[in-house]
Amino acid sequence: MLRYSLVLVAGLWVVGTAGASTWADGLFSELSKDFCHVSRGPTLKHHFRVSNNTKNTVVISNVRVSCGCVSATLNNNTLRPGESTTLEARMDTTRFTGPKTVTIFVQLSEPNFQEVRLWVQANGRNDFVLSPDTLSFGQVKRGTGGTATSTLTFYGHPGAKITKVAGESNYIVPSFEEQKRQEHEAAYKLTVKVRSDIPVGRWFTDVWVTTDIQSLPKIRVPLTVDVESPLVVSPSLVAFGTVKSKTDADRRVIVRGTGPFKITEVKGLPDGVEVRKSDEAKEVHVLTVRVRPEKAGLIDRVLTVVTDMKEDNQIDFRINAAVSD
Repeated sequence: MLRYSLVLVAGLWVVGTAGASTWADGLFSELSKDFCHVSRGPTLKHHFRVSNNTKNTVVISNVRVSCGCVSATLNNNTLRPGESTTLEARMDTTRFTGPKTVTIFVQLSEPNFQEVRLWVQANGRNDFVLSPDTLSFGQVKRGTGGTATSTLTFYGHPGAKITKVAGESNYIVPSFEEQKRQEHEAAYKLTVKVRSDIPVGRWFTDVWVTTDIQSLPKIRVPLTVDVESPLVVSPSLVAFGTVKSKTDADRRVIVRGTGPFKITEVKGLPDGVEVRKSDEAKEVHVLTVRVRPEKAGLIDRVLTVVTDMKEDNQIDFRINAAVSD
């Protein structure tokens, strides 16, 4: 299951609040996270989604943890009805060995006092290493896909084998290949491909490695990818400053795509504003935005560039100008 965090953690994240006993528990998409078996060294991260599904403003007044190996950061402590935020939990695996469970206490002061308890847990081990410890794709363009790799090395397990690699989303395709085997050491290369049709946004998910080691049946490998729109506009805010009425002022806007495309129209044009564009199909378009206002006032409008691309075919930019006589 992918967890989409663009400060709006949404999309394909399958959430549940089974066992929620109070209205405050019901604000959280989940109350616990088990990182399972992890190698000592990396900092584990998890985002708990918080949604105000009540009719009142919710205020989170305090967040504390039961162990210094975990820190918790809240993006926004005041939520109006319908608003959401995330609480990021970070677990430092260098500070413990073996099973570790930590409680995060979340105190709410409005609309009335409540305390929610979240749990994070992991089993820190020294008998395997993941390098790098995260499958990080960085930024990829929607429609282009991408590949990331990591090496998983087992120590002290003669004959250790990976039997299966699976992802929590259909948008990723994982595979594995044995790289090295010695008497008490075995190394595998993990390769994960992201499908080209993965939606735009910042995504978090997990890849699970199944082994034939009885004491280490499954290993979690975190994955992150930031999927950008195939269209990019620059600048996103076109500021004209002060413009005299009945005079022309021009600005240029560049629209880039992952391949040749046509701009079919520009929506949202107010009176006194026009956009000059090319009718050709090309990868980079330079638009000329011309303002010729008839009277004093403020122009502040979002314009939408529509293209002939099959998917994600629109992108917005904003214009503003102060018009004087």
